[in-house]
Amino acid sequence: VQLQASGGGLVQTGGSLRLSCAASGDIDIIKDMGWYRQAPGKERRLVARMSSGGTTNYAESVKGRFTISRDNAKNTVYLQMNALKPEDTAVYYCFAAGTVLVGTGTRSFDSWGQGTLVTVSS
Repeated sequence: VQLQASGGGLVQTGGSLRLSCAASGDIDIIKDMGWYRQAPGKERRLVARMSSGGTTNYAESVKGRFTISRDNAKNTVYLQMNALKPEDTAVYYCFAAGTVLVGTGTRSFDSWGQGTLVTVSS
């Protein structure tokens, strides 16, 4: 499964950006989809995730500012980021986990996108 992320860029403090990530391949179902981020010199950490049923999890630092959504028909996940802060500056990676069609059956997969840079200037 390939993930193609887009939407990063440079924005001023308080601004907004919307990230998108589309999955492609012989997908059976995407059970879990979302975003991690990695700031320079830091570990990659969860930003937000959403299950196929709509259950969401957010990092405490983004609650109330970021909103994750999915279009299951398009195998696409979005991250609306509002009230951005300089500490949100990072490379944002989308991920997806689920099952793919293999012959007459399925097998599990988990994939990562290539990363998209978000820079918030002060």
